[in-house]
Amino acid sequence: MRVTKFEHATLTLLEAGRTLVIDPGSYTTPLADLSEVVGIVITHEHPDHWTPDHLDRLLKAYPGTPIYAPEGVARAAAGYDVTVVHPGDTVDLEPFTLEFFGGRHAVIHESIPVIDNVGVLVNGEFYYPGDSYDVPTGRTVRLLAAPVGAPWLKIGEAMDFVLAVAPRQAFGTHDMTLSVIGRDMGRARLRWAVEQDGGEFLLLEPGDSTDI
Repeated sequence: MRVTKFEHATLTLLEAGRTLVIDPGSYTTPLADLSEVVGIVITHEHPDHWTPDHLDRLLKAYPGTPIYAPEGVARAAAGYDVTVVHPGDTVDLEPFTLEFFGGRHAVIHESIPVIDNVGVLVNGEFYYPGDSYDVPTGRTVRLLAAPVGAPWLKIGEAMDFVLAVAPRQAFGTHDMTLSVIGRDMGRARLRWAVEQDGGEFLLLEPGDSTDI
């Protein structure tokens, strides 16, 4: 399975010639040259994780592609056919198996309502938490996409999240709001965290891929 990082929080997974798209949001350039998109996962409703323009382009190129997301996204994207998923749900989407975790977005501030959010584990190997620190309890994660910068993120808490997941490999995501210096500082902290359990930190820039 090939995992590709795009700008900010957007990811694609390619397996057996089929593609899963995760969180095509406002800081991400249009996705092109994808191989047979069979599903779209949106972790939560914030626009840096989905936009109508992205969905329209993907659905025009791959009509009927199912969209999986929590209830908050289904309300925000009322014009789209969204299959609502909850923590504990499993979806079989050949060649992908999706397991959902968490349920709530990390707290930004007490004045801002907390919204729905799901983390997704793909094929029991790749995990992305969306905007949360929710751990896929009881699972051994081979590759983790770990948020490195956000209004809700404190780097010490992000480090604790990586320590709790203890993946074999990790890379930083959710990073377009950071300066280059801030991004590199955050990556260095996450590198330290993943290496505490013998793991490896990968430096992936937009368009870079790694294979599981």
